[in-house]
Amino acid sequence: MKQLVDKAKVLMEALPYMQRLLGKTVVIKYGGHAMADAALQASFAADVVLLKHIGVRPIIVHGGGPQIAATLEKMGRTSTFIEGRRVTDEATMEVVEMVLGGKLNREIVELVNQAGGQGVGLTGSDGSLLRVKKKLIDGQDLGRVGEVTNVDPEVITASMDAGFIPVVAPIGVDEVGLSHNINADEAAGAIASELGAEKLILLTDIDGVLDAKGQLISQLSVEGCKALIAEGTIKGGMIPKMDCCMQALSGGVARTHVVDGRVQHAVLLEIFSDDAGVGTLLVP
Repeated sequence: MKQLVDKAKVLMEALPYMQRLLGKTVVIKYGGHAMADAALQASFAADVVLLKHIGVRPIIVHGGGPQIAATLEKMGRTSTFIEGRRVTDEATMEVVEMVLGGKLNREIVELVNQAGGQGVGLTGSDGSLLRVKKKLIDGQDLGRVGEVTNVDPEVITASMDAGFIPVVAPIGVDEVGLSHNINADEAAGAIASELGAEKLILLTDIDGVLDAKGQLISQLSVEGCKALIAEGTIKGGMIPKMDCCMQALSGGVARTHVVDGRVQHAVLLEIFSDDAGVGTLLVP
């Protein structure tokens, strides 16, 4: 009997969060270890489908850097990086489109379908969803790497209104229709801002934001985040993720989360629990 009562308590704990999210848009950047482990893939897809069934409007924006790297390696090609960004020449862009817009996108759609949802695959070129300009790092040319300049969400909203869960590959097009690779965090943030999403969730391969002693910070303000960056506590690859979250908040997103994607059902644990969750919540 105690187990049944405990289950009821869990549902009651989640109820106010469900009520608050009813009809709201949640954008989830899916990447890292969660994309490579079968059990984590299944739990992620189940989380997203559950969100859909309780009246949330989820959108998945997926990465695929390791998968692109593995494909390039099999083809005997090496990549050059500038400040962690892959330089994407014409030949590399062909692989990016094949992996991101093709293989991975279809696999994630099928994961959603197997979990009982209805996934639909999109790229930034569908309905002019993601328009970009060439991205430069300290004046250095990264090739076919884009920075989002405009989001036309009509194809996403039409898909959600029809009952589908959009799965977006981060490939955009420039003013002359040339495709570009986009950082998945940035693409997710831009889409969340344009739609005024209730939440932006970035799945990562670490616990979340850690303090100077290595302890997880469960909730952080923008000002607190800036202070941790300035003092060097937040560093390396976490800085662009936090920049993405802060830009999304300034763009109208209500709350952003950096979540440990190595934990099964991480999305549900972070947004439907009274406990500290499995990541860091960043608030205005």
